[in-house]
Amino acid sequence: MRIVFIHPNYHSGGAEIAGNWPPAWVAYLTGALKNNGFDDIHFIDAMTNHVGPDELRAKLAELQPDVVGATAITPSIYEAEECLRIAKYVCPDARTVLGGIHATFMFRQVLSEAPWIDVIVRGEGEEIIVALMQAMAEGRWPADRHKIKGLAFVDDGEITATQAAPTVKDLDGIKPDWSILEWDKYIYIPLNRKVAIPNMARGCPFTCSFCSQWKFWRDYRVRDPKKVVDEIEDLVENHGVGFFILADEEPSINKKKFVEFCEELIARGLPERIQWGINTRVTDIMRDKDLLGFYRKAGLVHVSLGTEAAAQMKLDVFNKETTVAENKEAIRLLREADIFVEAQFIVGLDNETPETLEETYQMAWDWQPDLANWAMYTPWPFTPLFQELRDQVEVFDYSKYNFVTPIMKPAAMTRGALLEGVLKNYRRFYMKKALFHYPWRGTGYRRKYLLGCLKAFLKAGVQRQFYDLGKTDYFTMKSRDDIEFGFDMTRTIADAQMADWEDHADKKRKAQERRDALRAQGKARAVERNAAKACGGGAQQMDGARSFKMPNGATATRTEPAE
Repeated sequence: MRIVFIHPNYHSGGAEIAGNWPPAWVAYLTGALKNNGFDDIHFIDAMTNHVGPDELRAKLAELQPDVVGATAITPSIYEAEECLRIAKYVCPDARTVLGGIHATFMFRQVLSEAPWIDVIVRGEGEEIIVALMQAMAEGRWPADRHKIKGLAFVDDGEITATQAAPTVKDLDGIKPDWSILEWDKYIYIPLNRKVAIPNMARGCPFTCSFCSQWKFWRDYRVRDPKKVVDEIEDLVENHGVGFFILADEEPSINKKKFVEFCEELIARGLPERIQWGINTRVTDIMRDKDLLGFYRKAGLVHVSLGTEAAAQMKLDVFNKETTVAENKEAIRLLREADIFVEAQFIVGLDNETPETLEETYQMAWDWQPDLANWAMYTPWPFTPLFQELRDQVEVFDYSKYNFVTPIMKPAAMTRGALLEGVLKNYRRFYMKKALFHYPWRGTGYRRKYLLGCLKAFLKAGVQRQFYDLGKTDYFTMKSRDDIEFGFDMTRTIADAQMADWEDHADKKRKAQERRDALRAQGKARAVERNAAKACGGGAQQMDGARSFKMPNGATATRTEPAE
């Protein structure tokens, strides 16, 4: 059975400014499938290679696959749907499969707008995709589709979801097949090195209201650090990788495992051949302040901190559980350890104003991170914060949900003014850094790295790719307030998806009502007991009866005379 995976051709002007990122998902799925006997697997990286519809048709016609699979984050969902529509047209007998975080939570929306998709994989894909491919290869599809956990599909006109599959417990049992990727295509611009995104842990114990990763991975699991280093050594030896970023939401959360990981890298001499970066929380940096020099020795050169907001009020809204003072101190500690630090700010909520944008700039300059990034708040439709703000969301064109397009309109600003304020922050921050910091401070390696970052920003700016500016009319003579972002306002929430949301909201409301009723009942009973005690006895006294102990231990009851 021939399987073809496709990475959709989506570009936003965001993270790809720093280079082309290898789609690790296909390596993990391919590894799981090959470990179970499926070896006729092909991959089309339409994003990295800018594969358009005509070229995709030709490739699929040549390959004639039995199964075509794609993945999608929210902004790439329409491209993924289109890839599978083309696949179904070119190879009508092929089964079309979609996975990824957006399809997992929005399967009713996806199946409503893309009926050519045969099945959706919900959640972690390795074990589900193996069970699905085995059913197809053995002729048990579609008869056995209701027996396979973690799927969604249309059955007799009804959108159906099977029971959720358990999370993958043995992460060390997954052997990614990195050979399926074209490694010469994946370059990290600041260092001009091949880049990889391996995985050490899955899940996150924190529940930031704007994030969905903790919902997708569910429980937190960590791999054996030595197995992870085995994988990194393979990437260095066999694929020439010189830089990697751990894909984990917060790889340092398990301090013991993270330290073991660093020790193993040092023991094998890998920091001389490969450097790496992570995303983590301010609290972990504060906890490990005495270990930062050790982390640097292990090759950690770049830490991206989710400082999120300059105003503590916003931090509280996001459930970040950090303080502004901790953010500043964590950045200072990282710089002292010669680790490049990037501060991430989220802007564009309802309460954003020109003054709060200025505040984030002033705070970024006061904190002095090496890099700063202002990301537009993006209301992922499967996060708690979205459900709270749903009435304020006007745009449901998910292709623009990319952290660089202002989806939300602040009460006191236009979207164009918000974008201009963010770009003003970028211009001022990096102009000062370029003139007074990057060329003059730190070691040769530090200068090379930071000037490489500046090169990436300048390249994206000249090509009008930064912040997707080439796809707006930003460079016209129009007022910033009149900028058109090209939203497809015909996009709406599908009836099936809305009904599902309302059903969940109704169940949540009823559950809360039950909890409130039980609490009220408990309080009433407590008041009754306290009232009885205030009268000098137990509840029986309320009925004119009083119990007491006899000298022989027996219980007697004395009835009080009626008034």
